[in-house]
Amino acid sequence: VNLVESGGGLVQPGGSLSLTCAASGFDLQYYTMSWARQAPGKGLRWISYINPHGEIHYIDDVKGRFTISRDIARNTIHLEMNNLEPADTAKYICTRDWGPISTVRGQGVQVTVSS
Repeated sequence: VNLVESGGGLVQPGGSLSLTCAASGFDLQYYTMSWARQAPGKGLRWISYINPHGEIHYIDDVKGRFTISRDIARNTIHLEMNNLEPADTAKYICTRDWGPISTVRGQGVQVTVSS
């Protein structure tokens, strides 16, 4: 059971980035899959999920700017991030399940928003 993120990087404020999380060892369509982020000096915070029914949730900080999706055939989830702000700078981590109960987590990718 493994999750591997890709797609992070450096972007200017107002720019866009797309993250991908590839799952192996399990079918992610049967689980709630989430994105969390950890800003420098702060704790891990969950920001979005998609559940097995396709229902989606975002926290207010990213609603309207981020879009989560999944590709069942490729066993991946994605996070499209638009209109990025410096406050979005963080390590972004893909997790199986939502919140601290998640026991399967990726290593994360760094997203830096800076001019």
